[in-house]
Amino acid sequence: MLFASLNGMAQKVEVLLIGTAHNYAKSPKQDLETINDRIRRFKPQAFFGEFLSKEDERLLADYWCKQDNLKRLATLKRSRYIGPGALTQTLDDLKQSVAKNPSNYRLKADLAHAFYLNQDVANGHYQFWQVFDHLNKNPDPELEQYVTALLSPELDTSGRSMKRLKTSEYALIAFPLLLEMGMPELLPMDCQEYDLNWTAAATAFHAKFEVFKKDTTATSFGSLQKMLEKRDNGFALYARNEKSSPTFTQWLNTDEASAILASGDFFFREMYDLKGFPKDEMLAQLHWWQKRNEGMCFNVVEQARATKAKRVVVIVGANHRAFMSAIFAKMKDVSVSGI
Repeated sequence: MLFASLNGMAQKVEVLLIGTAHNYAKSPKQDLETINDRIRRFKPQAFFGEFLSKEDERLLADYWCKQDNLKRLATLKRSRYIGPGALTQTLDDLKQSVAKNPSNYRLKADLAHAFYLNQDVANGHYQFWQVFDHLNKNPDPELEQYVTALLSPELDTSGRSMKRLKTSEYALIAFPLLLEMGMPELLPMDCQEYDLNWTAAATAFHAKFEVFKKDTTATSFGSLQKMLEKRDNGFALYARNEKSSPTFTQWLNTDEASAILASGDFFFREMYDLKGFPKDEMLAQLHWWQKRNEGMCFNVVEQARATKAKRVVVIVGANHRAFMSAIFAKMKDVSVSGI
């Protein structure tokens, strides 16, 4: 039933799906021209990122970075409080002011602050990144002091934080192209409705797997060791590419990279039938992972159709890419391609 409402709609949606790393701090300067040219030729009408909508952010009682976001929210309310009744009008006024004064970075810091208070982390980050990028290129102690007092970026260091943003896929790919193309906002598409289920399933699996892995008397022990060595070799290749390749992102969009990343959480299918392997717990983990991926695909297509965007770029962690590509491919009137 997940896609029932979507399948009745006529508008076609083309998705350009790009798998990325969430942190490029360990990587050399990336050669992104191939990716940027592919996006420009695609002529997108919207960009989607792996962030929750402000509605979901408010509704979800807990997920992996909920407490980090609440901590940021409390800090920014202390620096400048805007009451709930005034926030919508403040956001509208600031958006208009920024559109009229695109080189006024104090206004962009103000807009970032208002987006964060509205629990729209995607666009709080988009505005903050513009200020951060400007300061990197044009040092301005007075502006930096203003931003520090207003946004306290040095305190926002965990979860989907301002610190993490600086070396993220958004700083490298999404935000520069959004700015170049004159797009005012990044659309959120993440789904964390199943995060607690995922965590419980993963915890249950790993508790049993540790026992299984240490049973050197098991008849499957030799086969297991070979598969674990294969997994380790895959992640060694990942680490080498991450640390040395200027085209690391292009590699992340290959089947080889997808298989390596999938082996991190889900090992290999041929493991599942080894005697003693906690198969039920692994399948539960896979189920909740797929539910998240389905939710993200649904969010993309639903919003694309609601905003009449026919061509959309989806920026996502590379470990989602193959799963989401398969889901998009099965959705009616949706086509998906990569870089």
